[in-house]
Amino acid sequence: MAKRAAMPPLSARVGRTELAATFAMAARARALRSQGHDIISLSLGEPDFPTPAHVVEAAHAAAVRGETKYPPLAGTDALRAAVRRKYQREQKLDVPEANILITNGGKQAIFNVVMSVIGSGDEVVIPAPAWAGYEQTVRFAGGVPVFAPCPQAQGFVLQPGALEAAITPRTRLLLLNSPNNPSGAVFSPAALARIAEVLRRHPDIWVLSDDIYEHLLFDGSPYATLAAVAPDLADRIVTLTGVSKSYAMTGWRIGFCVGPAEIIKACTVVQATATSGVSSIGQAAALAALEGPQDFLTERAGQYQARRDLVVARLNEARGIACHRPDGAFYVFPDISACLGRTTKAGRRLENDTDFSLALLEEAHVAVVQGSAFAMSPHIRISTATSAAVLDRACTRIAEFCNCI
Repeated sequence: MAKRAAMPPLSARVGRTELAATFAMAARARALRSQGHDIISLSLGEPDFPTPAHVVEAAHAAAVRGETKYPPLAGTDALRAAVRRKYQREQKLDVPEANILITNGGKQAIFNVVMSVIGSGDEVVIPAPAWAGYEQTVRFAGGVPVFAPCPQAQGFVLQPGALEAAITPRTRLLLLNSPNNPSGAVFSPAALARIAEVLRRHPDIWVLSDDIYEHLLFDGSPYATLAAVAPDLADRIVTLTGVSKSYAMTGWRIGFCVGPAEIIKACTVVQATATSGVSSIGQAAALAALEGPQDFLTERAGQYQARRDLVVARLNEARGIACHRPDGAFYVFPDISACLGRTTKAGRRLENDTDFSLALLEEAHVAVVQGSAFAMSPHIRISTATSAAVLDRACTRIAEFCNCI
């Protein structure tokens, strides 16, 4: 048999980028489920609510009308106008439609911005804990992620001193995420004002404000975004959101970002190179979401808040777990440090939060994600985007697991 020729080399950028641990944990949970185990998966951040019926109907109507051709690169005029009205209505921000870009989900908006401003060796400050996709995208672009720690003792909120300490002459971008994945922390207007004070001393830094969980707020927490709190910095802030989380439209893949004309133009070039325009049918659905009834957003946020209360109370009763009470999103991010150094009922020694997460899955059949995947250990992330009954059952299993170590 002839010897197989060596494969040509792959790009270095692929080698420095790994798939998120959330995907790996979800795959492991599916494998165990396929073997007949009763797995409760709390590893993915995806709403369990259906897409609103009027949104689905709008997409169907658009398809019937023949809106199935190539869409405009930057987005349809109707959707960009709706995004402009959304920001006027919710944040008193008046952004010209030319400064709005519709993207293939919020993730592409992040990719567009990072690829537009980051070169080899440039640094990006990321408050930690942080969604793993930020680090992956920065490394893919050849940049260097620099984590600014936001510990549980500070409510997982970025403090001015931590931001200042993370900034160097190589810093080109600050990534903000509020409400935060994985901690659920919400940056108040006062907290954002303190961040703005630091940024004023560093005029060469861009800011990307990821507000994808903007409507998932609890206990009367106000929605605030940096461009509204510090309008003098608006010429270097890109604000992104989308319909995935609030409107339960993850599979529709519609995001949007707004910002200064210069960077939105650059982002449009990146998008033109990577994917071109966004699904015309998805844009019709997003238009219906933004322009249709909004009262259900408050109702669903109330259900998420009730789930949070259930999970926080139950986890804080478990041996070795200290769970902070988040103000938004649909996650909790408990500290499990008191569980480490112990041995499970099955004989597995827990040295770190990865050990804890794998043991919890394999022995208690509950899937969570280790805090190390979000640049902060020892924690675990638990998604509360499922029913109260399922969460209650999962918390019982977690407590039984912890009480036996």
